[in-house]
Amino acid sequence: MAECHPLANLETQIDKLRMTGAMFYQRGWSVGTSSNYSVVLETDPLELLVTASGRDKGRLDRTDFVRVGADGQPTSPDQPKSSAETLLHIVVATERPVGAILHTHSPWATELSQLYSDRGGIDFEGYEMLKGLDGIKTHEHRFRFEIFENTQDIPHLADQVRQRLNDSENPLQYGYLIRGHGLYTWGRDVEEARRHVEVLEFLLECKARRIQLTGKL
Repeated sequence: MAECHPLANLETQIDKLRMTGAMFYQRGWSVGTSSNYSVVLETDPLELLVTASGRDKGRLDRTDFVRVGADGQPTSPDQPKSSAETLLHIVVATERPVGAILHTHSPWATELSQLYSDRGGIDFEGYEMLKGLDGIKTHEHRFRFEIFENTQDIPHLADQVRQRLNDSENPLQYGYLIRGHGLYTWGRDVEEARRHVEVLEFLLECKARRIQLTGKL
C-alpha cells in the first residue's frame, strides 16, 4: 500500500478487524455483509478506522476500510463508502475512552431484542460469564442490556445513545441492542471489545434457550 494512502501503516489494526470479522462470520454473528467494526486511531482530533459499507465480513480485504473523522466522513477522497452506522461508532468514541467498537447481527440478538422491546431491555444476573465484562467481579452482578428502537435516522439514534451514555444516574455500560437489528459493544482495544461480544452473545443465547426450555421470559 502506497505510503500516501489513507490506510498506509494501519496494517496491524486492519488485520485485527479482518480476523474479528472472519471469527464472527464463522459464528453466524456477521453474515450477509451485515455488521460493522471500528478502531480508534486518534482522539484529538478524533479519527476512526471503520469497515466499508457492504463488505463481506468473513472475507475482508485490507482495502475494505475507511478512515473517518469526527463527522463520520472520510478524511480524504477516493476512499470507499463507510458504514451507514458510522455515527454510532463516533458517539461511543467521543463519549468513552475506548479503542474499538464492534457491531454484530446474530439471530439471538435480533429475535430477543424484538421479544423484549416492550420492556426496554433484557436483565441478566447469576451468570458466571458476566465476569467477562470489564470491571464485573461476581456472577451476582445485575446487568441490563438496553434496547433502542430501530430507525434509519442514524443521527437521531446516535443522539439517543449519547444521552444514555451521559445519564448521571444510570449511564449505558458495555453495549446496547437495536430492536430487530443487533448489538453494539466496545472495549479498550479490539481484543477486549471482541471478548465483550462473545460474552454478550453467550448471555443472549442462554436467555433464548431458557425460554425454549421453560416457555417463560
